[in-house]
Amino acid sequence: MLFASIDIGSNAVRLLFANVYLTDNGEPTASKATLVRIPIRLGEDVFKIGKISEERIEKLINTIKAFKLLIEVYQPIAVEACATAAMREASNNYEIIDRIKKEADFDIRIIDGFEEANIIRSSNNLNFNNEYDLTMYIDVGGGSTEISVLKNHKFVKCNSFNIGTIRILNKKVEKQAWDELKDWLSEFRNDFGRINCIGTGGNINRLTKLFGNQVDNNINFLQLQFAYKQLKSIPLKERIEKMGLRPDRADVIVPAAKVFLTIMKSAGIETILAPKVGLADGLIYRLYNQHK
Repeated sequence: MLFASIDIGSNAVRLLFANVYLTDNGEPTASKATLVRIPIRLGEDVFKIGKISEERIEKLINTIKAFKLLIEVYQPIAVEACATAAMREASNNYEIIDRIKKEADFDIRIIDGFEEANIIRSSNNLNFNNEYDLTMYIDVGGGSTEISVLKNHKFVKCNSFNIGTIRILNKKVEKQAWDELKDWLSEFRNDFGRINCIGTGGNINRLTKLFGNQVDNNINFLQLQFAYKQLKSIPLKERIEKMGLRPDRADVIVPAAKVFLTIMKSAGIETILAPKVGLADGLIYRLYNQHK
């Protein structure tokens, strides 16, 4: 069954088409058919001036119009579109939602950080060894970081923090946000050093590909620490030209590494698994569960 999802993030807007089928053990798994990513960077406006500029609004509406044409061609069973941190905080967010409905005839829903975290962890085609009872899902986006915690596959709690890559680049992350993150992680001190960790988002995938273990799709603390120091020391232009990073990835990958390192150090996490899933994937599974 083919489903489609749209993730309107602080850095990019993504359209994912994925086929969901049942494995031999009866569990649903998704196979990506097509992924389209447009780096609009809504967060650049929101975290500086508190709202989304007319230029970026027009880019977003045109992107949604283009996505709608692709959806009409692919004809998925169902589609869901969600907007995250940048749209949550933009003072003109609902004006933009209304314009998208009027000009593109498309429905967008703004979700809070808790729902975002729950959707991300619902990407259940993760085949990994549960070495410990506690598992932590970490998604570092442009505007926020979402963390979900499960114990023996059962949900424990989740939280959303105003710490994101675009926010960091624009020096809009307060010390209080970092303190809140560390204080929240301290609640799991009894499991420090014994936590399975799943990292989601394009930055951790790229860090793992460049500096981690590509066979097992994971990266350990020392590898990530080396990646952070190495990338930070290389000028942005060289990251693009010599390392093959997209311009919209080359700058945010450094603050993303910083966020993951902070969490790993604060929770005694040695290794992060990067299975190449995110909000768009979680939306696909939710659509499947609603329509199966």
